[in-house]
Amino acid sequence: MKNKHRKNIIAMSISILIFIIAIMVSQHVYAAPDASQTMPIPNINVSMNNGSSSSSTPQQYVQNIRLLVMLTVITLLPSFIMMMTSFVRLIVVFGFLRTAMGTQQSPPNQVLIGLALFLTVFIMFPVYSRINSNAITPYMENKITQEQAIDAGAKPLRQFMLKQTRKKDLRLFVDQAKLNYKVTENGSNAPLYVVIPAYMISELKTAFEIGFLIYIPFMIIDLVVASVLMSMGMFMLPPVMISLPFKLLLFVMVDGWYLVVKSLISSFS
Repeated sequence: MKNKHRKNIIAMSISILIFIIAIMVSQHVYAAPDASQTMPIPNINVSMNNGSSSSSTPQQYVQNIRLLVMLTVITLLPSFIMMMTSFVRLIVVFGFLRTAMGTQQSPPNQVLIGLALFLTVFIMFPVYSRINSNAITPYMENKITQEQAIDAGAKPLRQFMLKQTRKKDLRLFVDQAKLNYKVTENGSNAPLYVVIPAYMISELKTAFEIGFLIYIPFMIIDLVVASVLMSMGMFMLPPVMISLPFKLLLFVMVDGWYLVVKSLISSFS
């Protein structure tokens, strides 16, 4: 039975080899075509003057450049929005939580980013409602101009960021900006390019403080497990391998995700 199976495999291999040789032999070699018989290559011309050079005006060039700038800003808009919302604090705290537990890539980055995004939508929904009612809807109904819509939409976002920004951080960027007008103590009249970096460093400091508090219980488990293994003479056994199940058990018993998410949402209220 084995010999018959082996003969079938050999016969199949020979057939495939003959088929490949036949294809290679059947290919013809063509000489290089004459230059006079070559196909003409179409001349592709991309212009921004609506097909007529005589009708181009400076206003049209300004509109084209403005469109190019707007498309460039749209590509960077998601990053700007993430840095102006609660996403910064959430994703940094989730990163600290995963590192403190020592679970390597579990939960994966996609899960943590998705959770942070949906929590950001939940936390920022009141701010978005105010922006929609004060800026977007009146602008779509042609009740206000574009400049008025931008000013009205920036106010709720500025108030949210200033509520989470430390006065020390805000004062740093106000002093460095050297504005030609006096900024109020609460920063209500500060421009966004001053408020945003102050808000970001304040959020990073808050996230690091929360991460420190998250590290403490898991660090105690690591110390206890390492001390027990050392007293038993198991120097070659990695303490992380033993402490990881206890960390997971502790996190599940205290309902860790509920506590972490509740604390993060409450920190923005």
